[in-house]
Amino acid sequence: MLSFRPPAMRTVNYFRTIWISDVHLGTRASRADFLYDFLRHNEADYLYLVGDIFDGWALQRNWYWDPFHNGVLQQILRKARKGTHVVYIPGNHDEFARQYYGLKLDEIVVRPSALHTTVDGRQLLVLHGDEFDGIIRYAPWLSHLGARAYELVLVLNRWYNHVRRRLGLSYWSLSAYLKYRTKRAVQYIADFERAVVAEARKHDVEGVVCGHIHHAELREIGGILYANTGDWVESCTALVEHFDGRLEILHWTPAEVFLNPSGDGRLPDELPALSVPVRP
Repeated sequence: MLSFRPPAMRTVNYFRTIWISDVHLGTRASRADFLYDFLRHNEADYLYLVGDIFDGWALQRNWYWDPFHNGVLQQILRKARKGTHVVYIPGNHDEFARQYYGLKLDEIVVRPSALHTTVDGRQLLVLHGDEFDGIIRYAPWLSHLGARAYELVLVLNRWYNHVRRRLGLSYWSLSAYLKYRTKRAVQYIADFERAVVAEARKHDVEGVVCGHIHHAELREIGGILYANTGDWVESCTALVEHFDGRLEILHWTPAEVFLNPSGDGRLPDELPALSVPVRP
């Protein structure tokens, strides 16, 4: 289920668990501004960072880091220091963090994968998922080339939608169109989902939570719950667990953008004052 939270509901929401992935901090395409707003308005007992939080590939080529990138890290650290159990599972873009498996970095535990038990007793395998991507496993050079092509599509998408806004038209995602209209891309997603579900069966768990392919999804596949957290480049989605065990995918657009659709779709560079909400 994909849910949209209108500005009128933008108080602090409390969940048992939040999963986010594919933020790609260090790139201009990262919607760190949206994620910063999400983290300010959502608290949880458990927070899973399911890979590609940083984009080491992009940072090696060109350093980019704006105030919202810092803001995201500050919000994550604040949650950890206030008692949220934070688990960081590096992906292929932030594989440099894999050398820290087992370590606790400022209250954040780094692991290759994790098992999460929902409040209603279901066990979920949590992993990034790049190990089930055939391109990364057998042709890593092609994966890097694909990442560059994806960045180009995002740049074209940004300029195209700038023109659409000038014309009073709504947002349209070029990358999403290519992803869902190209048979090879659709087959790639289906193959990935089957491989991840097969891994969940090997671990004898009820479900699996992953990221990697930037495609938010929550459904049952062959008796296994498959959940993909999506990304914070295009869709701006997170998976959450409510206190009754119900899972939900949230799509997040900050109130400032919702109330000013004629703007450029980004928040001001100046960060609002940080506040620490108290759980009732």
